[in-house]
Parts: sequence; C-alpha cells; structure tokens
Amino acid sequence: MTLRSPTRKMTDAQLRELLPLLGDADTVELKLTVPPAAQRSAITALDLDPLDAQIRQVFFLDTPDLQLDKQGLVVRARRVAGKGDDTVVKLRPVVPGELPSKLRATPGFGVEVDAMPGGFVCSASLKGVPKKADVRTTINEGGPLRDLFSKPQRALFAEYAPPDVTLDELAVLGPVFVLKLRSVPPAMGRKLVAELWLYPDESRILEVSSKCAPDEAFEHAARLRAYLSERGVDLGGAQQTKTRKALSQLAVAR
Repeated sequence: MTLRSPTRKMTDAQLRELLPLLGDADTVELKLTVPPAAQRSAITALDLDPLDAQIRQVFFLDTPDLQLDKQGLVVRARRVAGKGDDTVVKLRPVVPGELPSKLRATPGFGVEVDAMPGGFVCSASLKGVPKKADVRTTINEGGPLRDLFSKPQRALFAEYAPPDVTLDELAVLGPVFVLKLRSVPPAMGRKLVAELWLYPDESRILEVSSKCAPDEAFEHAARLRAYLSERGVDLGGAQQTKTRKALSQLAVAR
C-alpha cells in the first residue's frame, strides 16, 4: 500500500499486497524517475521536443509543519497554460475497498495505483475546477482558499484533515514550475507522458509515465520497460516522488 525503498523489482510480499489493490482501483499509472545525470540523454532518446511542453504552475496547501502530509492528505491548486485552473484533494495511501461507496460514486473521484520500480502507492483523488475564483488572483490577493474548491472537495477535506485545521488557514507552498509533454510512440501505441519538475533549489525531477487499466498493468509494465530499455533510458536510478520532494523543500523555504 505504501511506497517502499526502491529496488530493481518488487518482492513477492509486495506483489501479494498489490494484487488486491489493483482489483479495486480505477487506473494504474506506471512511473519512472530518471537520474539527473541521465535526463538530457533520456529526453533525446525519447524524441521529446521541449517547445511542445505545456507549462504548469503547481501550488500545495498545507500547514507550515505539514500536518496534512502527515495525515496522508494532499491539497493542490494548479494553473495550466492554455487550459485553466484545477484543484485536487488527495488521500494516500488508501485501501480502495475500505472507502465509502458514496465517496466512490462522487463525480471527479478516482482511485489510482502509482507503481514505480520497487514500490507502489494507492491513492484516491477528488478533482475539481474552481468556479468562484481563480488560483492566481486568490493567492496573490489573499482571497479565501475555500473558494478554489467544490463543495464535495471541502467535505472530503473536513472529513480527513486534523480537526483544528481549515482550508482558509493553510499556507500556500510554491509554486513549482512543471513542463509536461505527451506523445504516443508508435512502438507503444499508448500515451507516454514526461514531466520535468523544477524545484526552488534548482534541482529537478524528470518523470516518465504511462497509464493503463488495472487488468493491463503487468503487460503494459513489461511493454513500457522494454520500450525505455531499448532507447537506453536508465531504469536503475533511485526513485523519488514529486509531491514529497516539493513539500519538503517548500515548507523549509517559508
């Protein structure tokens, strides 16, 4: 259920833990973070054109001491060039079968297993589009953060946040700038996504990912691994999570 220390492959115990999660998940996202020294060569090998990238500006909302993160709750607001704003309230880790059926039926709610070399995590997300306010104005002018979230998102937050923490009291952490590229390589026949996250300390994470249905996870993982290996993409580097790295840096920077 949780992301483990990275190894080259999952253990038998991890696989036994993963299988029931796949049965109840909506999607699977296969992820690989490329070591910094290999990022430039990976971009070239995958024929990614930086000029095709979509620019994103990501803000995380948490307390200065990251109480939400400690509770397994992630709150995010995002600006996307050419697309607009969106928000998410995310729970992780979760056991899908233990989630209330009413929550599972909520529009915009989904359960996803994120798998990377040596580990995985199952999360649940409720996505939304701000109706009352926009992200830039709210953050720049100090408007009510609750206005960025839908009524179901606010209810989910209230259910899982510490009892003395409200949306309007959260600190704005960020932004982190992200470049996102999508392609459909003929050799894969499925969408491949590359995200470059640029952090305040000038470090970066390059993540390559691809989504599939839960019942396709193992077959697609083998196909994705073969595709990346054939192009010389380093599959053996230490794996990092984009959100955890962002929160740890941004909280210290405040």
